[in-house]
Amino acid sequence: MREWWNWSPPSDDDVRSFGVVGVGRFGSAVCRQLMQNGADVLAVDRSSKAIEELRQLEPSIEARVLDCTEEESLREAGILDMDTVVVAISEPIEASITATLIAKDSAGTRVRRVIARATSDLHEKMLKRVGADRVVFPSRMQGERLGLELVRPNLIERLELDDHNSIEEIKVPERFRGQSLRDLNLRKNYRVNVLAAGPAGELMVNPPASYVLMEGHVLVVMGLTEDLQNLPKI
Repeated sequence: MREWWNWSPPSDDDVRSFGVVGVGRFGSAVCRQLMQNGADVLAVDRSSKAIEELRQLEPSIEARVLDCTEEESLREAGILDMDTVVVAISEPIEASITATLIAKDSAGTRVRRVIARATSDLHEKMLKRVGADRVVFPSRMQGERLGLELVRPNLIERLELDDHNSIEEIKVPERFRGQSLRDLNLRKNYRVNVLAAGPAGELMVNPPASYVLMEGHVLVVMGLTEDLQNLPKI
């Protein structure tokens, strides 16, 4: 399980607030995953219909109708106060480029990271030129996957066994480093089972309780999806 994305999260792990610009199928999927993982989300779209459909799916979400290419509208809505902004607009291309530029370079913006959706290689180049920290293609990464990745930066890969159980490969959280599996007792404290542990590419299957986790190690764990989500982040 490897190579879902080529991106490393910022060293500061306190990114909690997210703005999503454009709530079509991709953007709304990002919003739902973020909301389900307890993130603070602000969604905007110029379509009142799209916003209403999103509110039906996530009644508690903060969502507003506005022109996503107007700097003052985005500022007044609060998008420029978010830690991370996902520009999920697909068309017109000019709108996604403009929204990306506003989030990244407007005076007083507090946005630390902009992730933008592209529809072509040229679109990707243009988004990067105006400052997008990362560009994704929906055909390569669905919205739910991106939303999950944003709130769980130590998640490397997930294999869903059924509607309730999953196997996940995660980077060892900082608070686990230097401790043995016996000390951590993940089965008792987090209700998950350890399948493998060790350096990436050199995993030990069914490691002994005396196995000590170190920086750079990964864990492969199995359990209820909701219990896996409660494991510490990086």
